Amino acid sequence: MLTFLGFAMIATFLVLIMLKKMSPIAALVLIPALFCVFAGKGAHLGDYVIDGVGKLAPTAAMLMFAIVYFGVMIDVGLFDPIVKGILRFCKADPVRVVVGTAVLAAIVSLDGDGSTTFMITVSAMYPLYKRLGLSLVVMTGVAATANGVMNTLPWGGPTARAATALKLDAADIFVPMIPALAVGLLSVFVLAYVLGLRERRRVGTLVLPSGADEEPELVTVGTGAGDGTAAATATAAAAAAATGAGAAAGSGSAEGAAGTAVPAAGSGAQASGEDAGEEGFQGLDPQRATLRPRLYWFNAGLTVALLTAMIMELLPIPVLFLLGAALALTVNFPHMPDQKARIAAHADNVLNVAGMVFAAAVFTGVLTGTGMVKHMADWLVGAIPEGMGPHMALVTGLLSLPLTYFMSNDGFYFGVLPVLAEAGAAHGVSPLEIARASLVGQALHMSSPLVPAVYVLVGMAKVEFGDHTRFTVKWAALTCLVVLAAGMVFGII
Repeated sequence: MLTFLGFAMIATFLVLIMLKKMSPIAALVLIPALFCVFAGKGAHLGDYVIDGVGKLAPTAAMLMFAIVYFGVMIDVGLFDPIVKGILRFCKADPVRVVVGTAVLAAIVSLDGDGSTTFMITVSAMYPLYKRLGLSLVVMTGVAATANGVMNTLPWGGPTARAATALKLDAADIFVPMIPALAVGLLSVFVLAYVLGLRERRRVGTLVLPSGADEEPELVTVGTGAGDGTAAATATAAAAAAATGAGAAAGSGSAEGAAGTAVPAAGSGAQASGEDAGEEGFQGLDPQRATLRPRLYWFNAGLTVALLTAMIMELLPIPVLFLLGAALALTVNFPHMPDQKARIAAHADNVLNVAGMVFAAAVFTGVLTGTGMVKHMADWLVGAIPEGMGPHMALVTGLLSLPLTYFMSNDGFYFGVLPVLAEAGAAHGVSPLEIARASLVGQALHMSSPLVPAVYVLVGMAKVEFGDHTRFTVKWAALTCLVVLAAGMVFGII
């Protein structure tokens, strides 16, 4: 009964948010509460929710102060050089923009934290997508999938959990997996190229005005507009108008008042990209009052030190971001009114993400507290045919896709993986092979509604979670299968 209710609850949640019948926050709260009553455990709902909130509170705190910290770093101009380099590479070509998104997300993912990756990637790429009228779900899908592959780094979480659960060395799990993961990352770049070609056919290529490469800081954007969102520029409108002669079919047309290149009528923009021209091209003024060029190296050093401390686990991540945000605000904005203004500028994102995390705590609390997760996992493991015993590594890799999507990494690696390893050992399959196979599903896991970082991604990109899910899941699952296939070809799994 609990097995059926667990799958039904998850299916109901996904269907409702993808059909946009409920907002993610409402669905995360109301659907599990209803199914908790169906399971006959309504009297314990409060305990389940409090337990879930307690477990996710550190994550919510980390995200809150991480948003403030990176928001301040964007405001003061720390990432302006990154945007300059990206713009020089992209040259307003949709293919280069989408591939650049994948490359940037993969590089920033080296810090091992998905929230950081998404904040930096969206802040750098969002203006280009808006200016070219590209679909924003392409940006979120590519960024999430690239980050998912990189999430397998030993300090990223899953590898360490697998090593702990099976009492193995993390290096023994990860290092042999590098060739398969490299193939997976390459497949993400190929996917980005294909999606970029599709976007180029849809909107054409925007021709930037002369000198755009020299002044790319015009497209810098942060999580909070704060003081001085730049007005749309005449040069952007002129550039958009110039695309008419050389653009491919379906190229962008100029929207004079907003100065934004938008897809031509009937171009078939996806749901999240249809409003690309509504807001106009918004970027922070390169002369904005929040810039702190004299403190650039201090801010860069502080960020490097913060990421290094995260990797070395000198302090819990929430504490590091709390200290970092407080220090960044104090040094860059010593006057109290300026500090309040910066916090207010990023308050929307903070409230959005924190609210989503605590709503997800209801979902995870009910799943765990009622025993639905355990029954679902036991049912899946028990459904494995006896003849598949010698192929338990392959089975583990395939199961990692749905299980890490519908469960937290803790639930999968500490609850399910040991059972799979035992079943494999009975048929002579090494625990190392099982552990490596368990990493396969991470590209899909990063778009799970149970991953707090994904709400940072869709929130900053102004994309509906349902749109992101509908677009991303198929590509992320394909990437997982590529990693699994490569692991088998190389003899790793």
